[in-house]
Amino acid sequence: MRTSFLSSAPSSETLGAAAVSDDTLAASGEARASRPADAGQPPPRGNDPEPGLPLPQRYAAIVVVALGITLAVLDSAIANVALPTIARNLHASAASSIWVVNAYQLAVTISLLPLASLGDRIGYRRVYLAGLALFTAASLGCAMSGSLPVLAMTRVIQGFGAAGIMSVNTALVRMIYPPGLLGRGVSINAMVVAISSAVGPTVASAVLSVAPWPWLFAINVPIGIAAFALGMRALPVNVKHRAPYDYVSAVMNAIVFGFLIFAVDGLGHGESGVWVSAQFVVAAVTGWFFVRRQLTRPAPLLPVDLLRIPAFGLSVGTSVCSFCAQMLAFVSLPFLMQETFGLSQVETGFLMTPWPLVIVGAAPLAGILSDRYPAGILGGIGLAALTVGLLLLATLGAHPSAVDIAWRMALCGAGFGMFQSPNNRQMLASAPRERSGGASGMLGTARLTGQTLGAALVALIFGVSPHQGPVIALYLAAGFSMLAAAVSLLRLRQPANSAAA
Repeated sequence: MRTSFLSSAPSSETLGAAAVSDDTLAASGEARASRPADAGQPPPRGNDPEPGLPLPQRYAAIVVVALGITLAVLDSAIANVALPTIARNLHASAASSIWVVNAYQLAVTISLLPLASLGDRIGYRRVYLAGLALFTAASLGCAMSGSLPVLAMTRVIQGFGAAGIMSVNTALVRMIYPPGLLGRGVSINAMVVAISSAVGPTVASAVLSVAPWPWLFAINVPIGIAAFALGMRALPVNVKHRAPYDYVSAVMNAIVFGFLIFAVDGLGHGESGVWVSAQFVVAAVTGWFFVRRQLTRPAPLLPVDLLRIPAFGLSVGTSVCSFCAQMLAFVSLPFLMQETFGLSQVETGFLMTPWPLVIVGAAPLAGILSDRYPAGILGGIGLAALTVGLLLLATLGAHPSAVDIAWRMALCGAGFGMFQSPNNRQMLASAPRERSGGASGMLGTARLTGQTLGAALVALIFGVSPHQGPVIALYLAAGFSMLAAAVSLLRLRQPANSAAA
C-alpha cells in the first residue's frame, strides 16, 4: 500500500459589502502612522510607514491570524487520524483514501508562492480573507461529500484556501506588530502551530467518539465565518507592489513543485525507476526555465531577489535543514517506540507529546529574545540542543523508561522552539516591507520542502534497512540539525540588512 507522510504538518470579499474599503483603510492607516506609538511600546525605526496596529485592534487582528492558521494546521492533522474511518464509510480502499491527505498537501504546496506573490500586488488582507472564505466553504463541501472522489476534490479546494491563509499570515504579522515587537508576533504564530499540531489527533479522536467523520470538517464552518467577520474589521491594509502578476511563472511553479513532490514520494515508496526519473527530469527542466524567468522579473514569484540577501538565504537554508530533521524524527520515532520498544499506540502518542508541548513554552520566550539578540546565535543554540536531543534518542537502550524518552523529547522541543521564532523573524525582517508576501510564502515553502525531503528519506531508509531504519533516521536527523546550526551561525558574519523591520 502506498502511504504518505507529507502532512506531518486552506471567495471573495464581496461578502463584506458593508465593510470599509481598502482605500479608506489605507488612509486611516496613514493617519495612524502619524500618531505617536502606543504607550509603553518602542517607536518605529527609520521611515517605517506602518508601525503596527494600535491596541486593541492589534489583538483582534492577531486572533484572526491565529484562528486561520489553527484551522489550516488542525485540518491536516485530523484528516490523518480519520483516514481508516473515512475509507470504511465511503467503501474505499486504504490506498485510495490516502488522497484525502495528499490532495490537500499538494494543493497547498503548489499554490503557496503564487498566492504570496498575489498578496504583494493586491494586498495580504484580501488574499488571507479570500483563502479563509474558500477554506470555510470547502469544509462544508467536505462534510457533505458522499464519495471519495468528491471528498478528494473538495480537499483540493480546501488546500487552495489553506494556502491563501498560510502564504501571507506572517506578512500580516509584520503589518500588525510594531518593529520592536515583531519577534513576539512571530512567536505567537509558531506557538499556535505547535498547539494545533499537538492537539490535532486528540481533537479528531474526541469528535469521532461522539459524531461521524463529516463533523471533523463541519466544525470549521462556524469558526471560519467568525474569523472572516472579525478579519473584515481588524486586518491591516499594506502598500501594494505595482508590478503585473506573472501567470506564466505561477503555472511553471505548479509544474516544478507538483512533479518534484510526486517524484520524491514515488522514490520513497518503490515506484518504477523510469517513471520517477521522468518526473525528476520534468521538474528539473521546467525549474531551469522557471528560475531563468524569475531573474528577469522586478518582483519575482520565486523570490530570487530575496535569496540574494545573505541573511534571508541563510535563514531559508536553516529552515529547510531543521524541518527535514524534525520530519525524520517525527516519522521514525513511532516505529522505534512501537516496534523496537513494544509500546502501544496510546503510549506512543503520549510520549510524542512533550516535543510540541515544550515548543508552546519555548516559542514565546524565543520571540522576546529575538527582539534583542541575533537570530544566528539563538538559532545556533536551539539547533545544537535539538542535535543533542536527537542523538540521545538514537542511543536509547533496549528498554527505556517513559521518563527517559519524555525528557529527551522535551529537549528536542525546547531546541526547536528556540530556533523557530528567531529564524522566522529574521526571514521577515531581512526582506523589504513591500516584499513581505514573498518572504512569507518562502517561509512556508522552506518548511514544506524540508518536511517532504525528510519524509522521503525515512521511506528510503526503511526500504534499505527496515530493522535499523528508525535509529539510522534519527542519526541522519541529528546530522541535518547540526548542519542547520552551522548555517544559522553563519548569519553572525552578515551585516544587518537595511530593510530590517
